Amino acid sequence: MDRIETVAGSIGADQLGAVLTHEHVFVVQEDFRLNYLRDWDEDAEVEHAVATLSRLKSAGIDTIMDVSVLGIGRNIERVAKVAERVDVNIVAATGFFTFNDLPFQMHYTGPALGFDVPEPLDAMFLRDITDGIGATSVKAGFLVCVIEAEGLTVGVERVMRSVGRVAAQTGLAVVVHTNPHTQSGLIAQRVLAEEGVDLTRVILAHSGDSTDLDYLMRVADAGSVLGMDRFGLDLLLPHADRVDTVLALIDRGYGDRMVLSQDAFCFSDWFDQKAMNVVADGWDYFQVTGRVIPDLRAHGVSEAVISTMLQDGPSRLLCPPHASLADQIPPISGNTGLSPETRA
Repeated sequence: MDRIETVAGSIGADQLGAVLTHEHVFVVQEDFRLNYLRDWDEDAEVEHAVATLSRLKSAGIDTIMDVSVLGIGRNIERVAKVAERVDVNIVAATGFFTFNDLPFQMHYTGPALGFDVPEPLDAMFLRDITDGIGATSVKAGFLVCVIEAEGLTVGVERVMRSVGRVAAQTGLAVVVHTNPHTQSGLIAQRVLAEEGVDLTRVILAHSGDSTDLDYLMRVADAGSVLGMDRFGLDLLLPHADRVDTVLALIDRGYGDRMVLSQDAFCFSDWFDQKAMNVVADGWDYFQVTGRVIPDLRAHGVSEAVISTMLQDGPSRLLCPPHASLADQIPPISGNTGLSPETRA
C-alpha cells in the first residue's frame, strides 16, 4: 500500500479520508515573532490550534495539506506539538514562498553567482523529503512554489525550477500559488514541464479566485488540478461566485480536476483580529464543510463528484506514482549542499 508522510508519521493512503489541499496551521516568521509579537503565547496558540483542528475532524475532514514553507513562517516543531494531539493528519510541505527575490542567504550563492555552486535549493528541498525538516524526522509530502502578479522574476524562477527538478526526481506533487487574474498558472505549467514535472501532479492554487472559465479550462486541459481553495475570502471573490464557478466547471466535465480548501490558518502574523474582521469575517477552516458542500448538494452535485474533489483527487496527488522513489534517494548530508568553504 502507498504510504504518505505526515507530521505525526507515515500513514497508509487509505487513512487520508477527506482532504483539504491548501491550509496553514501557523504562519509565523520567527524573527518577526521574536522582535514584535510581544504578546505571543506559544502554549495558548498550540491549544487553540488543537481545539480548531479537533473541530475540523468533527466536521468531517481527516487530512490537511499544510502549505507553510520557508519564506512564510514554517516551524515544524510547533506544528508537531499540534499533530501529536489531534486526529487530523497534517501533511507538511517543502519549497519556498517568494513573490520576487530570494533572501540574502541565497542571493550570492548558486549557479553562475558569486559563489558558483550547484543550486543549494535542490539539496534543501531533497533533505526535507528524505531526511526530515529541520532537526526533526518529519518528512515533507509535497512541494510548494509561487508565481504571483510580479511574474517570473529571477528569484521566483530559481525556486520554481528547483521545485520542478526535485518533484521530477521524487514524484511528489507540487502546489503552486498562482494569480489567475494574470494567468500565471500558464507560466508555471511551462516552467515545471521544462523541468520534467508531470502536470497532472500539479495543483494550481487560488484558481478559485477567478470566474474566467476559458483560462481555468485551458490550464486544466493541460493536465493540472484547479485549486478552488479560498472559500471564505470574499474580499477577493464572493462565495456565490466561487460556488457558481465550481458548478460551471462540473457541468463541463472538470469535476475530477478540482480540489477544495480555504487557505485558512490557526494563527497568522499577517493579520491581527481587527484586520481579519475587515479582510474576511468568518474566513476559517469550516467553509468547505459548512457552506460549500451543502451548496453543491443543493445544486444536485453527486456524492461521487464531491468525493472526487475531497478524497480521490487529493489521494492521487499525495501518493507518488513510483511509490516510494523518495525512499530510494540517498539522504542529503550537510545544511545546504554547499561546500564548507562556501558555507563559511
